[in-house]
Amino acid sequence: MFRKLARLFTIKTKFEAFMVIYVLALGAVERGLVYMQQYPGIGGKLLFAACPVAVVMAAVRILDSVERMRER
Repeated sequence: MFRKLARLFTIKTKFEAFMVIYVLALGAVERGLVYMQQYPGIGGKLLFAACPVAVVMAAVRILDSVERMRER
């Protein structure tokens, strides 16, 4: 039963990976905009920049995992 449930949350194709990355990027930009409102000036801009960088790092990991699954 647990395996059936876990399969629902497994990213199997590159299309699914790009959809997840897109949603993560939307959330990161939204959070970055909130940071810029809460922390005006250079601090908010640095926090804004950190949000998309985290998404890029996660995207590389997700795409690498999808490629490894496809090789099997």
